[in-house]
Amino acid sequence: MSRATPDFDPTSVDVEGFLRDIRALRTEVDASVSEADHAHLRRIERWGRTATVLGLATCWLMPNPLSALGLGFGRSTRWLLMHHVGHRGYDRVPGAPVERTSKGFAKGRRRFLDWLDWILPDAWVYEHNVLHHSFTGEDADPDLLERNAEGSLRDPNRPLALRYLQLALLAITWRASYYAPETLASLRRKHRPNGPLTRAEWREVLLSGYAPYIAWNFVLLPALFLPLGAWAAFSALCNSLMAEVITNVHTFLVVGPNHTGEDLYRFDSSPEGRGERYLQQVIGSANYRTGGDWNDYLHLWLNYQIEHHVFPDLSMLQYQRVQPKLRALCGKYGIPYVQESVWTRARKMVDIIVGKSSMRRLARLGAAAPASAPASGPIPDVA
Repeated sequence: MSRATPDFDPTSVDVEGFLRDIRALRTEVDASVSEADHAHLRRIERWGRTATVLGLATCWLMPNPLSALGLGFGRSTRWLLMHHVGHRGYDRVPGAPVERTSKGFAKGRRRFLDWLDWILPDAWVYEHNVLHHSFTGEDADPDLLERNAEGSLRDPNRPLALRYLQLALLAITWRASYYAPETLASLRRKHRPNGPLTRAEWREVLLSGYAPYIAWNFVLLPALFLPLGAWAAFSALCNSLMAEVITNVHTFLVVGPNHTGEDLYRFDSSPEGRGERYLQQVIGSANYRTGGDWNDYLHLWLNYQIEHHVFPDLSMLQYQRVQPKLRALCGKYGIPYVQESVWTRARKMVDIIVGKSSMRRLARLGAAAPASAPASGPIPDVA
């Protein structure tokens, strides 16, 4: 598969031609939107609900991996839905009800039905949809892992084994230990200078984010099985805790490697024009293996990251349609299109985070620079 190579020169790309073809492809994809996109969404949602039901139906018997996997994949499915619906992927789909569009999904009280997570929906939308997608790979990108890991995780003076341990602890807790406070901090910085969360903002994270999630998954859910005995409630609690680890590891595995690796670029300046922006989105992103609903479901549809960063507001079905066409466009213009298995990408992500390798740098379009940047928005030390 195509990979970024040291001799790639972005100035050799016909940016304006690439932009014209991207716009033509977008017109073609938009013309294919139909009720089938909504039907596909509901099918994937049913898979997640089925996993949750299976987990609940068996979680009281004993602590076991089957129940934990069912509950865990159910929670991961809610993340998948929030990602694609929150990106307005179904706003233009015929037949999609308002609660399956960005205008209604996880809004107000529907948060408890659609996406009860550690993370506040509005904070996630601003941090991810606005900041990350507007500044992908730039210093203003809050999800730039190489920069965020500067300090303890990439510190060569710390034992490598300790850095691996810290990363492992982060992977099993990251939604609560890192992403929930970071997304709210990003939202609050919209209205005030940069800085850590204030005491009042931490209280908002605890009361609005952590408390409902903990209450449902680790208090009320086990309590539902108390009529069957203390062992049933204890088993349900154990399976819910194991499901939390599974969901964290699952989401970390498919989210983190999307823009991290020694063959991907980070950028020291913003692109000039939309054509350059599309180019940067491609060479700063990586896909995993694509194709087939089961494969894509296991990857939470984040295996189409290149297509997603060029067209952030497509449905899941449309990503399957557009992927081979966008890849062909990249080949036409000599643009590296990085696609490898999630396991290979995860290994490359780990090497970046612990400081064993570094990403490629573009000081400006067409000019490479050594990898070095001050840390901001650091990943917390959870070791």
